[in-house]
Amino acid sequence: MKINKKRSVLWHFLLIVVILIEVWPLLFMVSTSFKTMDQIFTATLNPFPAPFVLDNYLHVLETLPLLNYISNTFIIASVITLAKICTSLLAAFAFVYYDFRHKEKIFNALLFTFFIPITVVIMPNYLLIAKLGLLNNPLGVILPQLMDGMGIFLMRQTMRGIPKPLIEAAKLENASAWLILHRIMLPLIKPAIFAMGIIFFIDSWNQYFWPLLILNDKASYTLPIALQMFISAEGGSEWGIAMTLATLTSLPPLFLYLLFQRFIMNSFIQSGVKG
Repeated sequence: MKINKKRSVLWHFLLIVVILIEVWPLLFMVSTSFKTMDQIFTATLNPFPAPFVLDNYLHVLETLPLLNYISNTFIIASVITLAKICTSLLAAFAFVYYDFRHKEKIFNALLFTFFIPITVVIMPNYLLIAKLGLLNNPLGVILPQLMDGMGIFLMRQTMRGIPKPLIEAAKLENASAWLILHRIMLPLIKPAIFAMGIIFFIDSWNQYFWPLLILNDKASYTLPIALQMFISAEGGSEWGIAMTLATLTSLPPLFLYLLFQRFIMNSFIQSGVKG
């Protein structure tokens, strides 16, 4: 009993240490955004500056087109998310519902794309976008990201968990494929769709390198690009303002995840379907 108690205490201690390691950079970023330059250098590791100041946030709002950056990022992330959800659903439904030649080979080829580094496809995608005349256009960022292999895989696995008698009964009633997808499958996999959408949105919101290649005009910058450009322009000296931009960039996806985390977990637990 004592050994188990000691082991439990040790594991809890290690868990607390890991949590602190993960949370500290975020806490440091947020606290620095409320510090003056003097506080940043004299109380660097103090996560609770006294007093809290809003000068950095006021400076960002007054000097940078912040709302424009937020709008650009939100539009691009939303369109990519919706496109990936739609293509993942339709492709997964085709793999589950239809029997066609070489279906398994095509699906295995899709799985193979997981192992292709993104750096390998950046140059072909860039040349394609340039040929289409979509450089410095949000469509140039969106177009190569209309589908997601992992999304198709996850949706296929989720749909395969739906009881087959439901599908067979619908077929006996001469229900169309669209009706089966819309009336039977979608209500049962809504939690998975919602969770996948959150992941897609956060990933798209945080993208930096690909939008940087496509978007050259400052008016079309996303938040991650604006953050890096500001740090480069200031030579890394305005840490308070840089941390303010980093905070404003990080908070929306973090808030979105924290807001819906319990809903997502409860939805999977309560409405999980067994095959």
